[in-house]
Amino acid sequence: MIKNIIFDLGGVIITIDQPEAVRRFASLGLPDAEKALDPYTQSGIFGDLEAGKITDEEFRVAFSQLVGREVTWEECQYGWLGYRKELPRRNVEILKRLRQEGYRLILLSNTNSYMMHWAESPAFDGEGHTLSHYFDAAYKSYQVKMMKPDARFFQYVLKQENILPSETLFVDDGAHNIEAAANLGLHTFQPINGEDWTSDIFQYLTGY
Repeated sequence: MIKNIIFDLGGVIITIDQPEAVRRFASLGLPDAEKALDPYTQSGIFGDLEAGKITDEEFRVAFSQLVGREVTWEECQYGWLGYRKELPRRNVEILKRLRQEGYRLILLSNTNSYMMHWAESPAFDGEGHTLSHYFDAAYKSYQVKMMKPDARFFQYVLKQENILPSETLFVDDGAHNIEAAANLGLHTFQPINGEDWTSDIFQYLTGY
């Protein structure tokens, strides 16, 4: 029986717009922006930021060196928020319903402080609630200093939450992340970025 649901953020809770992120970083002067920015897992200074290896200020300095001019914190955030297309109202409503039905909701996200500055602000849902308002616990890559699909990240969350893989559903739009979770015994559901998954999820919750 499923008791816990672990959600990804980008591509599940919020719709991702990778081309817009590429366009924004390119407009800031980043060469080969499309190669530098991945829809799922970042590399270079982008990956270092999300893995917690560098701070947002260290990212800003390194990015400034890449583009050959002084870039502000706000410009960096502008680039990162290109990934954020929309927060469908249906997703917020299903999170509230699932918690009301007794499921423990956990966030597990590869992310960074630029994105979280927005997500953990009252501007997140347009109603004055932050991202954390909808979850019982949240694990963010840049804080934990691990990234999906590293099995250690999943194992860390399972241990911290004291939950069993067999009682946990993992929801993520990334195939590598889904595979890593399944290898650890978690039930998995892979929705497609931008599509309505709010009805389909109940097939996974009632089918075990």
